[in-house]
Amino acid sequence: MRLSGERLACIRGGREIFAGLDFAAPGGSALLVTGRNGAGKSSLLRMIAGLIRIADGRLAFDGGTPDATVAEQAHYLGHQDALKPALTVLENLTFWARYLGSGTDPAAPALDAVGLGALGDLPAAYLSAGQRRRLSIARLIAVPRPIWLLDEPTSALDSAGQAMLADLMRGHLVGGGLILAATHAPIGLDTAPELRMDQAASPPLQPEADR
Repeated sequence: MRLSGERLACIRGGREIFAGLDFAAPGGSALLVTGRNGAGKSSLLRMIAGLIRIADGRLAFDGGTPDATVAEQAHYLGHQDALKPALTVLENLTFWARYLGSGTDPAAPALDAVGLGALGDLPAAYLSAGQRRRLSIARLIAVPRPIWLLDEPTSALDSAGQAMLADLMRGHLVGGGLILAATHAPIGLDTAPELRMDQAASPPLQPEADR
């Protein structure tokens, strides 16, 4: 498998966020997306996930499912944890597993994998920020997809949670999957190359007095 972008450009709110961006990530590898705030790290991940239109360039995924789009073969883990507070932990994950197309019932094993197996009957409203993050990460395990798009994935996780996530990411890579992770800090993939968005981003707008 190989995920690649050629001359990608992103425009949001009438402003060019980045342009001329090239990258390639083969199966079994991770790519750390780095750069200043506003450089387009999150926008790139959301573009690959199909949530933002590609303004220019080409995105390709070779070796995946022929009849599926790139977005349909990717998991996107953003800043916000999409949970229904009134549903239990298990009900939340079961909903997402069914919504994402799992033909089995993988919710309970996925909860065990992220350390929430004993909290399946607890309403999500009572979870801490770190536990909500773990529950969001469980979606990656419940429905296997080859591409993981992770936006600041260690946010709200304590040291044990970060170690758990690092183990899951390494397991995904060993299985031939690939990861693009936007991050400002180490996430346990120390040998992964960087894609520096500063080099493709348009300069930030400056106040009139500073121009």
